[in-house]
Amino acid sequence: MISMRRLFAIVRKELQQLRRDRITFAMIVGIPIGQMLLFGFAINTDVRNLTSAVANQAETHLSRQFIAELSQTQVLNIQYSVSTVRELEALLRAGTISVGVYIPPDFDRRSIDPQRAAAHLLVDGADPTILAIANRLATMPLGFDASRSTPPPRTLEVRPYYNPERRTEVNIIPGLIGIILTFTMMLFTAVAIVREREHGNLEMLINTPVSTLELMVGKVIPYVVIGLIQLALILAVGRLLFDVPIRGSIVDLYIASLLFIAANLSLGILISTLARTQFQAMQLMIFVLLPSILLSGFMFPYEGMPVFAQYLGEILPNTHFMRLTRGIMLRGATLAELSQPLLILVAFTTITMIAAVKRFSRRLD
Repeated sequence: MISMRRLFAIVRKELQQLRRDRITFAMIVGIPIGQMLLFGFAINTDVRNLTSAVANQAETHLSRQFIAELSQTQVLNIQYSVSTVRELEALLRAGTISVGVYIPPDFDRRSIDPQRAAAHLLVDGADPTILAIANRLATMPLGFDASRSTPPPRTLEVRPYYNPERRTEVNIIPGLIGIILTFTMMLFTAVAIVREREHGNLEMLINTPVSTLELMVGKVIPYVVIGLIQLALILAVGRLLFDVPIRGSIVDLYIASLLFIAANLSLGILISTLARTQFQAMQLMIFVLLPSILLSGFMFPYEGMPVFAQYLGEILPNTHFMRLTRGIMLRGATLAELSQPLLILVAFTTITMIAAVKRFSRRLD
């Protein structure tokens, strides 16, 4: 027979333990609210305000009206003005823009000819979602005289770059590198310090001449090698099974991956200094992993997220690594062209490693 008094005593003990475990209690509330906010606001397939540039070689009243009407659609957010197609292509290759608008010198003549496209959209076709949005925009009759009763049915010609076959795996696999490395690197290190403490090894290490920084770096280095091996496996499978190209330098890709691995390992070490048990460390890791998948641009275009979600995504290293991998692998960009996300990863690694060392030293005291 089950004793209700003993049963309720166990239930009361578990509830009291949960109340004392602040991290678990925060996860009980934070995970469902966080998921609702992420899935409700961040996931948006109706993307607007795509970062764009325009090369207006016509420089006429009609061409300027056309640019203004493009902006009014709210599909494009024209932030740059350049002179040539080459400059548009350079911005696309660096990942600065998603769409370039080229207006040829004879735009006015083209605008009254239904057989010719009046202008061209240069699109980063690596993301099929952005390409689909550009194709919808191309069917809108824009930039024509109001006196024309029947504007041509197609005013823009779309020129997709980097993924002309529109294969989804070309976009997914470079992003998947970041997700896999984030999961494995944080999984390895998030429980590192906690495991040493639970097994009693931490006290032994404290009594050795090893400094806190040496201990942290020594724990990170083996996993750096593991991460690079994982990268090689992912690239091999992506190339052999899915024919995903690597248009840029493989050396640049490994340098970017090395910095990203270091960023995730330092974040995992910081989590391990915050958690008291391995279970808490796993909870914190999941709490970081979910936004890294949804807010980094891996599944949905970054421009489609609200501003607050974009700010949150900028904090995560996976967002910047996503730009690096897709830039190097798909667009053939160099590290010099992708210097901003590279420097952000360096800064993130430095800050989190310093915080982890200070936090660990405080725990020892």
